[in-house]
Amino acid sequence: MSDISFNNTAIAFAHKSKRDLSKARLLFKSFRYSGLLKHGPLLAKIVIALGLKSLIKQTIFKQFCGGETIEECNATIHFLAQSRLGTILDYSVEGEEDETNFIATSEEIIRTIDLASGNSNIPFCVFKLTGIMPFETLVFMSRVIVGGSITNIDLLQKSILYLETNDDCDPQVLDTHRENWALGSARFNLICSTAHSKDVRLFVDAEESYIQTAIDLLAENAMAQYNQSKAIVYNTVQLYRHDRLEYLRQQILSTRHFLGVKLVRGAYMEKERERSISMAYESPIHKNKEATDRDYNAAVSLCMEHLNRVSICIGTHNDESNLLGVRLMEKKNMLPGDERVYFSQLLGMSDHISFNLSNIGYRVGKYVPYGPVSGVIPYLTRRALENSGMSGQMGRELQLIEQELTRRKG
Repeated sequence: MSDISFNNTAIAFAHKSKRDLSKARLLFKSFRYSGLLKHGPLLAKIVIALGLKSLIKQTIFKQFCGGETIEECNATIHFLAQSRLGTILDYSVEGEEDETNFIATSEEIIRTIDLASGNSNIPFCVFKLTGIMPFETLVFMSRVIVGGSITNIDLLQKSILYLETNDDCDPQVLDTHRENWALGSARFNLICSTAHSKDVRLFVDAEESYIQTAIDLLAENAMAQYNQSKAIVYNTVQLYRHDRLEYLRQQILSTRHFLGVKLVRGAYMEKERERSISMAYESPIHKNKEATDRDYNAAVSLCMEHLNRVSICIGTHNDESNLLGVRLMEKKNMLPGDERVYFSQLLGMSDHISFNLSNIGYRVGKYVPYGPVSGVIPYLTRRALENSGMSGQMGRELQLIEQELTRRKG
């Protein structure tokens, strides 16, 4: 077995100066204050209005983002490549729902695909459906899909037409959703077809459970179309949902093309639970962390059993799950650089995992968010809230940073 230790802070933080580490320590400590995170977007708007955008750009933005533009990300791409880490460019502007922004976001995603084409330093591109289609349309379409037991795009189009005869459905609302769906799904297909034509692997990010059904349908149909010779399109499975392990198992059993699967724990836990309480339905989220960890590791094992047809990205900050992936690869006598298995963490977090894995040859990609400071703040706040709520995650980051600062003193 390989001699790997996620406690090797000398490797994990070799790229960080003492000043960088001290700033990161202060930033992670600030995440303990829930009020600061809750009101982060509003505070950021005030700071920017006061002409102090550089204050944000030199702190939380610098820790977790590659830049405001693709061009500004080039330095991060080059820096990560020096440690054999790939960059996964993530245009992370959120909450801007109008046709102009949807078109602009779609074009930006395609620019990342163009940059990744033939560039080994950018192993994947990624996007979210809510960046190219209205959230409420995805809610509506998910209900249509579930209600009609729909499994493909053609059936969905027929189902939408059927709704026109339903007296309970407002014709104007229906027309709006049908138009939004047509425009959004066309953008989705253009993104996927571009990735396929340029041989660029593409993650479709997971989102809230009540829009995920529509996202799954689009991703499944895209995989059937574009993954005939290898995995190009990857769907994302959130294992904090109690139904996702079975969903993954059925996908593996029922499909004949190649599957691309990115495994994550999940990013919308509080929102999901609050909605289920307010609307009186069973929460889709596991009742405790142990159940999530169990399903996540089971999903890693399941995918690793089917590498003849499944390519996997183990996207987690959890030490145990990453080590499981390594041990399963060793058990199968796989080389660390096998392209069917990637590991992934966020820029600015879990460097003890990313850099130690890449140091011994495993394929690792860092999610590198980018976009205008004001547009990225909602994403950064959500990520901070997500990770501050993860058991021990912030404490682990602080512990490792302080461990390295102490080591350097010695």
